[in-house]
Order: sequence, then C-alpha cells, then structure tokens
Amino acid sequence: MNQPIKRRLLFGERMLLGDGTEPFNAVIPFRLRGTFALKDIQQALAQIQQKHPWLRALIAHDDKNIPWFDVPENPISIPVRIIARKGEDQWQEESKREWNTLFDPKKLPLIRFVWIKGEDVSDMLFAFHHCLCDGGSAMAFLYEFLKVLDNPKADIGIESPILGIQDVVPANILNSRKKKLKAKFIGRLAATAIKVIPTGKKSIDRQNDYLINWKVDETVSQQLISYCKANGATVNTFLSAALLQAFKKVKGNGAFNKVSCPVDIRRFANQVKNDHIFAFGLMIVVSANEKLSFIENLHAMQASVERKTSKLDPYITMMVMESGHDALNNFTKLLKNGKSSNDCMFSNLGRIQIPHEYKEFSVDTIFSPSVIGPLGNTTTLVVSTYRGKMDFSFVGSEGYLPYTDALAIRDEIMKIIKTQLEYIAVS
Repeated sequence: MNQPIKRRLLFGERMLLGDGTEPFNAVIPFRLRGTFALKDIQQALAQIQQKHPWLRALIAHDDKNIPWFDVPENPISIPVRIIARKGEDQWQEESKREWNTLFDPKKLPLIRFVWIKGEDVSDMLFAFHHCLCDGGSAMAFLYEFLKVLDNPKADIGIESPILGIQDVVPANILNSRKKKLKAKFIGRLAATAIKVIPTGKKSIDRQNDYLINWKVDETVSQQLISYCKANGATVNTFLSAALLQAFKKVKGNGAFNKVSCPVDIRRFANQVKNDHIFAFGLMIVVSANEKLSFIENLHAMQASVERKTSKLDPYITMMVMESGHDALNNFTKLLKNGKSSNDCMFSNLGRIQIPHEYKEFSVDTIFSPSVIGPLGNTTTLVVSTYRGKMDFSFVGSEGYLPYTDALAIRDEIMKIIKTQLEYIAVS
C-alpha cells in the first residue's frame, strides 16, 4: 500500500486541465523490434507508476471547486489498449484517436498506453494529459519504461514529487516581500488587461486535425548541425527561421511572422529534475526580419533568442501565475476565443538519450511527440533526434491551417534546409 499524496494544481496545470470536457492530450509513439507479453508490459507500467506518484494520481476537486492531484492508497493501473498492427502508419491514426479521447481523471490516471501489436515489430504509444507533464518528463518515463521492460530488476529509483510552488521557487525568493509585491502587481495588471481585451463570442471551429510526420536522414541531420555550429546558431533557431520563411512563402500576408518556442524550465530552475513529472514551461516568441537574407536573419534571430532567454525568470513567472488563479477563466476564454496572433508553436526536444539496443528487444525509432488542445491555434511542430535522424511531427487543424498549406510548409522547410546546405558546401 502507498502513502496517499496530494497537491493543488498550479495555474498552468489548471489551464491545461480545463473543465474536463475537452481533451488536451500529448502522445509519444515509438517502434520496438522484438516479441512482448502483455504481463511484462503491465509490469513495466506498474514500475514507472511506483516511481512517479503523479502517474497514479486522479483529479479531485475541493469545496471551492479547485482541482487537486490526488494519489489513491490503492493505485489504479495505467490502462492498456491492444490492437493488431496492420501497417507502418497506423500509429498516426491511433495518435489522432488518442488526441481526441477524453481522460476520466476522477476514475483513471491521466496516462494510458496503446500497443499496436505485430509479429516482430510493435508500435507503442504513451498518451497523457498535458496537465500531467511536458515532453521532457515524458521522455524520462519512456526511458524508464524501456529499462524495466528489458530488465524488471533494474533500479529506476523513486521520485520525490513536486508538492507545490515551494518545491520549485527557492524560499528566499518566495518569501521576499519585494518579490511578492512585484508578482502580485504584475498579476493584477495582467488580470485587468485580460478582462478588457476583446474576444469573439465563440472559439474558431477547428474542423479536422491532422498529423504530418517525416524524417531527415543521418547525413543531412549531421550537415545541419555542422552548418549551425559554423554560423554560431542553434538548430532550434535555424528551424525557427526556416519555419517563419516557409509560412511567409505559403501564407503571404496571412502569415503572422511569429513562432512561439517553449523553453525548458529545468534550464533555469535546478529544483526541477529531469525525471520530475512536471508540466510548467516558459515561452519566448521569435520573428524574422523580412529585409534580411536567411543567413543574416539567422544571426539576428540567434541574438534575439539569447537576449529573450536571458530575461526569463521562472520564479517570478510562477509567482505571478499563482497570484492569478481568480483570472483563470478570463485567461482561458482569451486563449480560446481571441484572434490567433502566431503562426506556430515550435518545440525541439533535441537528441533523445535513450539506448537503441536492449537485451530483449531493440528500439527501431522514437517518433516526435504530438500534442493538441482547445486553447487557440493548434498548429505545432515538434522535432527530436534519435539515432542520428531528425524526426518532425507537424500537427494542425483545418480551421487554423489547411492541410494543403501544411504540406506546402513542410516542403518549403525541406527546400530551405537543402538550399542552405548546398550553399555552405559550395562556399
């Protein structure tokens, strides 16, 4: 029997959870070569649940209707759905199905597992509610799952979970009168502004959601990394620049020239460990200067990214948000019904540090995660690199970005990569 653990959801988590009537789900698909027994998969899932209390948590509401993560004494197992594997791209259809399948967090954990079962190749998906954790946390429990699936005796440790803002923000900041006043002031200002920003009566009709996935081979992936190093820019900035240029080419004056990039809080707040189940992220917005060439833009954008990143303050940001719980409904309404002002959310998970060869099986590939939810523009590009190959998952909805435009943007991104790499090869 486990010790009951509970904590109130933070502002960002509550926003992602919503009122429970609309899904906000993330999916991590991966392909394994080997044969598996259901009991071994269930055992591995039980072991990661044993390590991470929030993977066992349900959602309970208190008398003020505020949601809490609540870990029951007798945990409920992660549900497993099994289907026969009929094709290479079936995982994409199942990803879309998982995006749109609600969790029932009063009765079941905020995570589930899909096994697309083949003879010697299986595709598997972790689907989880985005209020539970981010891509970084998910990669940590995927790493642990594979480790204990291969060897049930492997030690993956026990997480000391984050039990509130006090576990992230150092006490000297959290209790500083000056910082508290600053956070409250910014919070009030934002809450007032949110109330007066005009929004539509209803949210945009999303229509059909889609997923476009593609890979870039090892040679091109390596050349791109070398190109970025030679130009003093990150792959992140290069892809942001390519994305902005591609949107401009395809959408013309309909492009916003804005890409939102999440920044991993773990870079700034060392209290949040790599294997913490945690969903709080920071954000910067990047734009391009249309008067500059691609390479000039790359340098200008890299300087801008570094400037904006250096100003990020996770502690004050969290304190501001925690002071604004009463503005949550207005904020959610603004995100849902406000006019879209950015082209895309872009997230690069970088190199996935998960072994490829195990004793009992091998990991053929890990596809980039996908996520979709009801808070405004759903257009999202997630990139990750595994076994030397970059993998792109481009998610969107017809109501925001028509599928044909998304395909054109994909082709344009690849054309920009090719052109820039040829340019460096020649010069």
